[in-house]
Amino acid sequence: MNSRKFFQKLAVCLGVLLLAAAAASAKPRSFQQLVDAYFEDYFKANPSQATSVGFHQYDRQLEDFSFAAHQRNRRRLVEYLAAFQAIDPRALSLLERDDREIMIATIHSILLEEDRVQQWRKNPDNYSGAVTNSIFSLMKRNFAPAEERLRSVIEREKQIPRALQQARAVLRNPPKIYSDIAIDQLPGNIDFFGKDVLDAFKDVNDATLLAEFKSSNDTAIAALKDYQSWLKKDLLPRSHGTFAIGTENYRLKLLYDEMVDVPLPRLLKIGYAQLRKDQRTFVETARRVDPNKSPDEVLKELEKDHPSATTLISSAQQQLDGLRQFLIDKKIITVPGGAQARVVETPPFARATTFASMDTPGPYEANATEAYYNITLPDPSWPKEKQEEYLEGYNYSILNNVSVHEVWPGHYTQFLWLKNNPELSKVRKLTGAGSNAEGWAHYSEQMVLDEGFGNNDPKLRLLQLVDALLRDSRYIVGIRMHTQGMTMEQAKEFFVKEGRQVPVVGEMETKRGTGDPTYLMYTLGKLEILKLRDDYKRKIGSAFSLQDFHDRFIKAGSPPVKIVRRELMGRNGPLL
Repeated sequence: MNSRKFFQKLAVCLGVLLLAAAAASAKPRSFQQLVDAYFEDYFKANPSQATSVGFHQYDRQLEDFSFAAHQRNRRRLVEYLAAFQAIDPRALSLLERDDREIMIATIHSILLEEDRVQQWRKNPDNYSGAVTNSIFSLMKRNFAPAEERLRSVIEREKQIPRALQQARAVLRNPPKIYSDIAIDQLPGNIDFFGKDVLDAFKDVNDATLLAEFKSSNDTAIAALKDYQSWLKKDLLPRSHGTFAIGTENYRLKLLYDEMVDVPLPRLLKIGYAQLRKDQRTFVETARRVDPNKSPDEVLKELEKDHPSATTLISSAQQQLDGLRQFLIDKKIITVPGGAQARVVETPPFARATTFASMDTPGPYEANATEAYYNITLPDPSWPKEKQEEYLEGYNYSILNNVSVHEVWPGHYTQFLWLKNNPELSKVRKLTGAGSNAEGWAHYSEQMVLDEGFGNNDPKLRLLQLVDALLRDSRYIVGIRMHTQGMTMEQAKEFFVKEGRQVPVVGEMETKRGTGDPTYLMYTLGKLEILKLRDDYKRKIGSAFSLQDFHDRFIKAGSPPVKIVRRELMGRNGPLL
């Protein structure tokens, strides 16, 4: 063993001993006190996330992206992990036991990113996106008077040059696709500061404040332009890394993020089986639409029936009231009170890899209740043919499916339950698993049609299956790109040929998959929920009702489905 490795190991051992000594001498804390302390420290280190969830005491702070900050945060995480593990679960209530398990998995997940996956060292878009979103979170909702929010914007903008300098210091050999995406997105980031941020505060009349705002905003724009130049001239030429996280990291990410321990070969087999099932059903459904045409011809004809770029957002808005009423009339789920979500264009800094999304207020947001259903419009700089191809992916039937996923009874419905449930713990309000949230939304697409929405119109079913094939393709592509060497070109071809997606969507989905390895969570979560529903139905017998199941499922928040299964079934069991 060389001397350097010896001293590294000695330092680790001393660190563990010091942590153990500190834990032994510290005053014991209750589980809830530990939860409160953890989130207080977490949001101090992540002030922009604090703003998003509704904690506004950190609104004038911006994240410290330095290597030293990573080291400090890591030490805290290790301490909290040891503290949560030291709590005897037998002294807790059943729900607290589950919450303790969630917290342990959550910290393991963050440490996995910190130590092994290390997107913070690879992805330059994370930083330009983060500083932009830190400002967006202050301006998109009126949680405080405009002047007060503007002061917070100014203070954060002043820190943007420092943050982007820190990004340069920590980034190491990213994959070329990450640098390409960051460069592609930066014009949108810069335009956001040059237009949207200014427009958001156009009614402020304080001349002194506006002068300070102009200075800080100009400084932020200059810093982003400088970062853009650095990416193009310095980082891009030396971007030779790989985006693949590897088999072991993939396994651990599923274990910690989703509490799924199914071996990857079996998981891939399940994904292919679901893909083939949906492909067969697609062909059968296309014959129901028009038996005299091939499935591809049927799909192409339906895709031509789409809104224009100028009417896409209003078309989505018009669908929402009918969907909500269907849930009430058919007793699908108890629909909580709350204002209707508003359909808007996806923010410019998120358009490169996002087709549609739901932006809800934070669970602790006391004043601003606006919820935004984001839709990405085609880029007007694209050739007309590419814009038309993109809009075909937003045909009226698929748009209905997207609205189910994002709003009723998908993400927005789940948010309203979380917001309006006073019994839900802080752990459940502030953590969540993608396989639950995205699984629920994807499950909802199929479920509402199964329950009669659209009067069993096979056109709606056919396009629901197109979205299912998209998610099935994500499932397989994510595993294969990150653990089996699938190339980006092969992934794009898979989306087009196996998933029946138009090429522009295949390209966008492939880009997303390079940085979102476990976007299998849509199909994975849907399959987990379907199995849980079947098992719960067998347990309840004739007393089973779909509304009762949905209410019980969604009432739990969005923890890993393993946790909900335990709470509904009274025991653990196979997830798939």
